[in-house]
Amino acid sequence: SPTSVVMTPPTSPHSGGAAASESSAHAPALPPPAKGLWLEDWLTVCIMALLALITFANGRVRYFTDGSFAWTEEISVFLMILLAMVAGSAAVARDLHIRIEYFCQRGSASRRKALARFGSLMVALLFAVICVLSVRVVWDDYRYEETSPGIGLPQWWYSIWLPVFSALITVRALGLCMRQGKATFEEVPDDTGEGTVTTKEIA
Repeated sequence: SPTSVVMTPPTSPHSGGAAASESSAHAPALPPPAKGLWLEDWLTVCIMALLALITFANGRVRYFTDGSFAWTEEISVFLMILLAMVAGSAAVARDLHIRIEYFCQRGSASRRKALARFGSLMVALLFAVICVLSVRVVWDDYRYEETSPGIGLPQWWYSIWLPVFSALITVRALGLCMRQGKATFEEVPDDTGEGTVTTKEIA
């Protein structure tokens, strides 16, 4: 009797039903949350509020008068850089930094755990180096009495925050590495992306 070949589509981790429950059962355990994240959250809220207030005030002044708060551009740029550093610290603490999932989500549990901790250590090393080098920059700004080009403030008022938040990110990355060491990474089924082939007899 003739036969027909039926292709069964591959099981996707995003599909519903039993497949989704089976996928979630094999998902790696997340490391426990970091402590003291209220600091980054409140700093983010305050910086965003200041940026919105400065932008709104500058827009109103431009609309109703012929002048503008041109000097606020320097402060706005500083606040945006500070916001990026604060958000970077929060992302590291919450384990949301950029990664290549093709490598970090594949392989055995021990391999994925080692890659996760290696990534955290590299982030800590990078920002530790930035912290050390930026201290020299702050010292030079203070020693040579450098001033900002826009409103003439001491330059070290701005640059001093780079080593501060670099040190904070370093601490967050080291804390994440320690939490990842305590977390369990379960085995994940190998997903090759190929469907199974079944043969069914036709009466």
